[in-house]
Parts: sequence; C-alpha cells; structure tokens
Amino acid sequence: QVQLVETGGGLVQPGGSLSLSCVASGSIFSIAAMGWYRQAPGKQRELVATIDSGGGPDYADSVKGRFTISRDNAKNTIYLHMNSLKPEDTDVYVCYGKIYSSPTQWLDLWGEGTQVTVPS
Repeated sequence: QVQLVETGGGLVQPGGSLSLSCVASGSIFSIAAMGWYRQAPGKQRELVATIDSGGGPDYADSVKGRFTISRDNAKNTIYLHMNSLKPEDTDVYVCYGKIYSSPTQWLDLWGEGTQVTVPS
C-alpha cells in the first residue's frame, strides 16, 4: 500500500509564509513526479506546482515568483514553500504523485489535503 500524507496547513496573515510537506510511504520503487493542486469552493481544481524526478519545477501563473516546490528523493518527500500569501491562496492543498511500486507497476495517488487559510 502506497500513501501520500500532507502536513503543514494552517492560518497565515496576508503577506506571510507557510510551508507544506507531502510524504510518500509504502512499497515505493521510484517516484516519477509529484505536485500540488488546490480547489476552492465553487471553483475548478487547479495545478499549483509540479516537480519531476530530476527536480525540474513548473508553476501556475498565479503563484509563480511566490511559491517554491522542492523535493527530497531520499525521504520521498516534496515541499511547497509559500511566500507573500494572499487571501485568494485560501484553499485545500492536495498532494499528487505518480508512484512506481515496481519497475513496471505504477499508481496515480492523491493525498487527503491540508487546509491553508489566508484571511482578508
């Protein structure tokens, strides 16, 4: 069984910073890619940031320059460092991973999500 678990959500004042973590655990052979998504009530789910196995990042325009995604392959963990937070960043942040449990078996996995709230 492979799982993703997010931590680090909370309430932060506008302009503040917060860091999220997502740990993949279980029988993991390798991780092809991981990322962060968010979905506010009444809005479509959107990609926030992704990172590939080589560490190459990609960001949504709305967070570029403010958020940083990083990866620790030895710990099977990704991070999202959020700076200059705005009320519109309020959302449930969900971790995604394409995880190989063997050289030929892989799964698309989603975490339960962690709440980030930036009051206006």
